[in-house]
Amino acid sequence: MALRQIRILGDTILEKACRPVKEITPRTKELIQDMLDTMYDACGVGLAAPQVGILKRIVVIDIGEGPIVMVNPEILETSGEQTGQEGCLSLPGQAGIVTRPNYVKVRAYNENMEEYELEATELLARAVCHECDHLDGIMYIRHVEGDLFDVEAEDEMPEEE
Repeated sequence: MALRQIRILGDTILEKACRPVKEITPRTKELIQDMLDTMYDACGVGLAAPQVGILKRIVVIDIGEGPIVMVNPEILETSGEQTGQEGCLSLPGQAGIVTRPNYVKVRAYNENMEEYELEATELLARAVCHECDHLDGIMYIRHVEGDLFDVEAEDEMPEEE
């Protein structure tokens, strides 16, 4: 498939809410594959459609356990808390400390528009929350505690709680 350009902070499309997907078309399947290819090429763990300029409620995630496709994801339940470093492909080279739920239950559709539920903890829960925020035009920097820091400068990273 094709690699898509990742939109960078400042691009107004990243501030817009996405439209639900009503049906999976060949173009939608191509978009999903392109998103996966783009995410892997950029060494990311998640990517939302607005990050490649498409205002549709589609997210792809892979924390190292295989790809997850979420169409029209809806977070049903959250609990617990985790605080840690978070970055974003739309803000390369930067990260911040963010508190997210440690457990998330989400309902979504796969690439064949089959409904499923997913329970996620730790990194996967963080990724689900982060990517779902993108679908509502919310960048993770709204949640950052303190300042952003350069991820290349390891000695500048604040200590995690």
